[in-house]
This record gives sequence, structure tokens and C-alpha cells, in this order.
Amino acid sequence: MNPIVNTLAASRGMEVRLEAFCEAEIDEQWSYVGKKSEQRWLWYAIDHVTSTILAYVFGRRKDEVFKQLKALLQPFNITRYYTDDWGAYERHLDTAKHQVGKRNTQKIERKNLNLRTWIKRLTRKTICFSKSALMHDTVIGLLINKVGFGVDIHAKSQVWPTTRNLYDTKIKGGCVGVEINFSR
Repeated sequence: MNPIVNTLAASRGMEVRLEAFCEAEIDEQWSYVGKKSEQRWLWYAIDHVTSTILAYVFGRRKDEVFKQLKALLQPFNITRYYTDDWGAYERHLDTAKHQVGKRNTQKIERKNLNLRTWIKRLTRKTICFSKSALMHDTVIGLLINKVGFGVDIHAKSQVWPTTRNLYDTKIKGGCVGVEINFSR
């Protein structure tokens, strides 16, 4: 904790309480395997403040896939979700914690653009595509693990981070807020 806040709290009788919280932006990104009718979607969430990728899943644009992503986000205790107006979000997120709109999804839209630039499989008009879902998910997953989680994907033996390991790191690294109560 900031020592100045600690000193002020002690000298003025303030109560300082640390709470873990996260605000997340969630989005989905279109791609395909083999032919455009075989759609494959990347669903992922980023921390609203740091733009760090929190979790991702692959699948169709269905509620079941979103529920998988939501389950991966459970350990983060997210207090606010920022999304576009896709129906799955409205059906499965608490309305008190959910905000629809472009104003607070700019960071994840920028990350979508970066991913499209780095991996041609994610662009709409391309001759680069995967012939199998396994290869599609592996290539995109490797990039996310490298860029988002800092994993050396070129190492011969690798231990991939789990959501639990990422959660432990994330709480130490960014999803912690300070609430200062000025009442005595």
C-alpha cells in the first residue's frame, strides 16, 4: 500500500480497505476453418485498465461458448463488464454489472485490430485459413499466450499458464483497488 495513504489514515483516523476488483471488456472475433460457412469465433476478455488478456475460448457464436468464457472469468471477481450488444451478454450477465456500448470497449477493439494484423486467419478477406479447428485454435492460442501472457512459445518444454496461475498473478499485478473511507 502507498505509505502516504497509510500515514494519512493513521494520523486522521481514516479506515483504509483494500478490495480486489476488475472491470473487463469482452468481445468475440470471427474467423473460419476450411470454408466461410464453418465459422470459428475467438471469445476473450481483457482487463479494462491494463488491457491484459484475462481468458479466451474458441467455438461458435453461441451462448454455450460464452458460458465457458464466463466460467474462466469467475475467479477474477469482475465488478463490471463492458461489451457490445450481442444477445448472449445480455442473457447471461447481471444487468447491474453489465454496460453495453462502444465507449468502454475501445481497448478490446484495438486488440482485435492487432490480432487481425498479426494473424491473417482473423481477417475477413484472406487466402490464409486453417483446414482444421485444432490448427486454427493452436496458432491463435500460441499468439495470445506469447503476446498476452508472455509465454516463450519457442521453448522446447513449456508449462502453459492456467487460469488459476494467471489469477494469482493478476491480483498481485493490477486488479487491486484502494478504497478510502473518510468517516471516523
